[in-house]
Amino acid sequence: MGTKLTLVVAPFLVFVLISTAATLWVSWQLDGGAAAINEAGRMRMQTYRMALSVSLEQTSELTQQIAQFEQSVAVLRMGDPDRPLFVPWDNVVRDKFETVVGHWAGYRDHWLDGSHTQLDALRIETGAFVSDIDALVISIESHMALWTSLLYLLQMSVLGMAILVAAILIYTGYVFVLEPVGQLKLAIEKIQQGDFDSRVNHVSSDEFGMLAMGFNGMADNLQSMYRNLEHKVTEKTSELEEKKERLEGLYEVTTLVANATTLDDLSQGFVKSMARIARADGVTIRWSDQDNQHYLMLAALGMPQSLVDAEQCIDKGSCYCGEIGSEARLRVVPIQGEPENSKLLCAKAGFKTVINVPIRLHERLMGEIDLFFNAIVSPPPAVRSLLEVLGNHLASAMENLRLNALEKEAAVSQERMYLARELHDSIAQSLAFLKIQVQLLRDAVQSENAVEIQGVLEEIDTGVRESYGNVRELLLHFRTRANDEEIEPALSTTLRKFEHQSGVKASMSMRGRGMPLPPDVQIQVLHIVQEALSNVRKHARASHVQLAIEQQPAWRFEVRDDGIGFQVDNDALDETHVGLRIMKERAQRIGAELNVISTPGHGSTVVLTLPAPADPMPDEAPVPKGAMA
Repeated sequence: MGTKLTLVVAPFLVFVLISTAATLWVSWQLDGGAAAINEAGRMRMQTYRMALSVSLEQTSELTQQIAQFEQSVAVLRMGDPDRPLFVPWDNVVRDKFETVVGHWAGYRDHWLDGSHTQLDALRIETGAFVSDIDALVISIESHMALWTSLLYLLQMSVLGMAILVAAILIYTGYVFVLEPVGQLKLAIEKIQQGDFDSRVNHVSSDEFGMLAMGFNGMADNLQSMYRNLEHKVTEKTSELEEKKERLEGLYEVTTLVANATTLDDLSQGFVKSMARIARADGVTIRWSDQDNQHYLMLAALGMPQSLVDAEQCIDKGSCYCGEIGSEARLRVVPIQGEPENSKLLCAKAGFKTVINVPIRLHERLMGEIDLFFNAIVSPPPAVRSLLEVLGNHLASAMENLRLNALEKEAAVSQERMYLARELHDSIAQSLAFLKIQVQLLRDAVQSENAVEIQGVLEEIDTGVRESYGNVRELLLHFRTRANDEEIEPALSTTLRKFEHQSGVKASMSMRGRGMPLPPDVQIQVLHIVQEALSNVRKHARASHVQLAIEQQPAWRFEVRDDGIGFQVDNDALDETHVGLRIMKERAQRIGAELNVISTPGHGSTVVLTLPAPADPMPDEAPVPKGAMA
């Protein structure tokens, strides 16, 4: 259809484009010629003005008038595309223009270069010069009349062609479009009225021919479908109901898996869902050991209590349950034998079929789901697939419960390890020191050395006070928690408690704005700052402590004091300074860098620098500021 319309319309379109381009070009020439006529008409006026200036002897105005006239001559000769202005040159126009130019040269040399008193001769020669200009204007107008006639001819031809094209398109549209559409419409109306024998008799190779073939094929299908429509509707409705039930079952099990917090809740809820989804008369869930040799019953529904009590734990192969081989897959097992003569408890309970659904996670068998039926059943492939998917969901849920329990256990173990480390590095050492002092006190009492007894008692008093301070400090560490978004409130609280306990003035400054720290990183940073403040309280003898925080380009925490300082020795720090060693371990745990700067008599500075979160390669740690004088 597109090819036919293109072949019909293309010649007319080419003609219209050429005619339009010619019309535009002629219009352009007419505009330029009209401007040329106007400019030549101005030359007549300029000539009369120059003659008047000569008669009145207005020399200054005459000079300007001569320049304007020569400019008009130059514009006519060269043209001006901006206006536009074009002289339609031909032999007649060119001869007239050269006559005007020659007459202008003589007129200017004779009358415009000096003073003259022969006004009658001036009037006569001026009239002759103006006549030459009029002849130029008339020649241009004659040429423009030809262009105007040509423009009218082009416009009339375009109009005639438009009428012809419209007529051809109407006829073509009727033949190629309206008639096939009318046939198709008539056939559709017959189909709507119930006449499924209606067909479109349109044979062609265009789109309407293909549409007619498609319509005829659709009519054939409709005629065939209409004959057994009720049966297909019933069949499709049944399929939709089954799919709806499967989706509801999947949603129910997914909700159960997401909300279950214990294995008992999960298994009890799962047997109820499986009984409804599979329409089973009885359901059991059995959990297998690592070697798949023993099966423990986790939950049961619709089963006799005697069977539940007898099969709390069964061995592999002792029943229909637990007979799954190395290739775990769904099995449908008919229960053989009469109930009164059978040794199987499920047969005595009246069940005829059992379906074993493996509970499998990544090819690892974790147990099985047993579905019991009072009749012989054979589930279709779709139901088998659904049951296997539900078994996999149960395996994933059980594994998630196990992993969550392990995660909680690991968290508790790690917290206990942290607590043990804190106690070992602080209170345990103090108690060991007190134990030694008690032994020295016992020896001093036996020797009845009063001076030594007094010294040991002072050491014990100092140790007890230090242990008491360590206990209070640990309680402070364990009770202080960082905010979910900002660490600043927790640091402010820590500084206030430090001021209250030590009497040392503390201040905090924060610069920049960065991304909030994760809660686990906040806790470690907070404990490092608390340990640094604890060292200041115990050893620095400072009067002021400042905590400076920078958030960009990376988080940087700096604790400065004006205390007595100490000699920094990295090897000695690792062996004797327990607090600094703990701070370094915490910094390593979060991937941060800890620097200690101190000079005896000039205070100390502890700098904690966290890696930049947005850069995969951590930037170099900022150069620490010098110790506060």
